[in-house]
Amino acid sequence: MRNRRPWLSPLTALPALLSVSLVFALAMPAPAQAQRRPQTPVVLPDGPGKEIVQTTCVGCHDLRRVTGDGYTREGWVHVFTTMVDLPPEQVSRVADYLAKNFPEKPKPHPVLLPGDATVSFREWPLPTKGSRPHDPLATPDGAIWYTGMFSNKLGRVDPQTGQIREYPLKTEGSGPHGLTVDGAGHIWFTANRKAYIGELDPKTGAITEYRVDARDPHTPLFDRKGMLWFTAQGANKVGRLDPKTGKAELITLPTRRSNPYGLVISSTGVPFFAEFGGNRIGRIDPATMKLTEYDLPHDDARPRRIAIDGDDVLWYTDYARGYVGRFDPKAGTFDEWPSPSGAQSRPYGIAYTRGAVWYVETGVTPNALVRFDPTTERFQSWVIPGGGGVVRNMMPDRDGNLVIAESGLNKVGLVTIGR
Repeated sequence: MRNRRPWLSPLTALPALLSVSLVFALAMPAPAQAQRRPQTPVVLPDGPGKEIVQTTCVGCHDLRRVTGDGYTREGWVHVFTTMVDLPPEQVSRVADYLAKNFPEKPKPHPVLLPGDATVSFREWPLPTKGSRPHDPLATPDGAIWYTGMFSNKLGRVDPQTGQIREYPLKTEGSGPHGLTVDGAGHIWFTANRKAYIGELDPKTGAITEYRVDARDPHTPLFDRKGMLWFTAQGANKVGRLDPKTGKAELITLPTRRSNPYGLVISSTGVPFFAEFGGNRIGRIDPATMKLTEYDLPHDDARPRRIAIDGDDVLWYTDYARGYVGRFDPKAGTFDEWPSPSGAQSRPYGIAYTRGAVWYVETGVTPNALVRFDPTTERFQSWVIPGGGGVVRNMMPDRDGNLVIAESGLNKVGLVTIGR
């Protein structure tokens, strides 16, 4: 551990941004997009299909999301048909136009490593086009939930039948983002665009909203006492909500744009979170709300998601440098390993299960699922069949398998790990 800095703070119809770009646009954090200065309008090249692209795409996002990327004709069809329904003749015209004017650009491919572990994938396309499922949630009943960030819905997949049920939110443009579940089976979510935390009763469909004094609420998680902790990336805050009173306590991080992101809670009830805007991991004392920050070994590190193992050791994905890292809070030590696909691999969603660290490289096409064995320090990896489309978050289910959300491809998936 390089530095340990304690600090105490006082308690204290939206257009969807649907992205056609699977790596550039979907991988960019929301605050970075919001901070960009106004730019001159995009002028599309003339040609058959221009008017369809211009009128259809701008209803959901800036045309730079189209012009900033490139695919083969087949790739373009695969991308935009997950977002909108077009008549067959328009599909052909748009595909020809996009492939001609925005052809495929060189993209890194995953470096796949062999090993002894086995996995199998099941993926479910979502019923609402362009949902952009952000976070998945495995519940004790075996279901898989997801946040439809652009569809303003929560969804539930029954892996046994493949049946999907969606729950529309009552506030338009909420931007549902993170997910967790309480002891009663109620589903809690962060409304990223409307600064509230929501509670859904799946039996009745009733939704309760808890307003918080923090824009961009991000990742929620319950501790064993029933307190709901959450990060608020854009507000630069971390807080907790008492569901019994509906009141929230918040602390503001001392460094601007720390961007608190992924969150875990230790076996003793201590929240740890990744500061994606800096090279730090934060810790909050639940009794005093005192903040302690730990600097990662490399100044350019940008930890995004974190996982925790049975020994309360933290694992994190360094999105900027293409590393996976380990932090032992008791010893104050860090260890890091380069991800198989290199510096541009963009490790993102991460989980610990079956004695290994699992994460997804999202900067490669297709995305790759990676397994890291802490004992042997060996990697193994697989291509995600559906492509991944930026897997932003993942978690173990009740059987120790993994649930994932494939944001840009409008799918959720279950990864069954061989025994």
